[in-house]
Amino acid sequence: MSVKLAIVYYSSYGTNHQMATIAADAAKAAGAEVRLLKARETAPAEAVNSQDAWKNHLEATADIPEATAEDMEWADAYLISSGTRFGVMASQMRAFIDTLGGLWGKGGLANKPVSAMTSAQNPHGGQESTLQSFYITAMHWGGFVVAPGYTDEVIFKTGGNPYGYSHTQGAEFDDNAKAAIGHQVRRLVETAAKLA
Repeated sequence: MSVKLAIVYYSSYGTNHQMATIAADAAKAAGAEVRLLKARETAPAEAVNSQDAWKNHLEATADIPEATAEDMEWADAYLISSGTRFGVMASQMRAFIDTLGGLWGKGGLANKPVSAMTSAQNPHGGQESTLQSFYITAMHWGGFVVAPGYTDEVIFKTGGNPYGYSHTQGAEFDDNAKAAIGHQVRRLVETAAKLA
């Protein structure tokens, strides 16, 4: 049985979109059926249009479907990726999560493995607290947190974050970054397969 993986991301300028795309490729290579989805943009149009990079990224990813509760019900496992805002996930991702009450209420989010990634403007911009805050939500769902821990040496080569891959905005996605993302998503897919 192929693991059904929902990769849900929010990205203002493209960093988390790129992370999610790298993860999707690695998950497909590991045999998973993948839905690459984005959280709906909730910022006012005047805010988005005031920053060319934000506006351009939104236009460039217009073809990527927005995540729904139906996608979350379909999936066997979840990989969530969101930039950090003041030490927690972006409000756009939180807004999506807050639409899942009905699915949560009927147990539709329970007993599924969950992992998360994030990015920030600088290496100490709240990445760890963002990942931990998301995992608290996953615990409320009854999900199984599948963090990478220190299960591969590449974790040390990319900053040593055991909670999930974290990227500094503007840094290159080098081979180590791609390997760390790939390791995390393969670990998630393998865990989901064991639970199936």
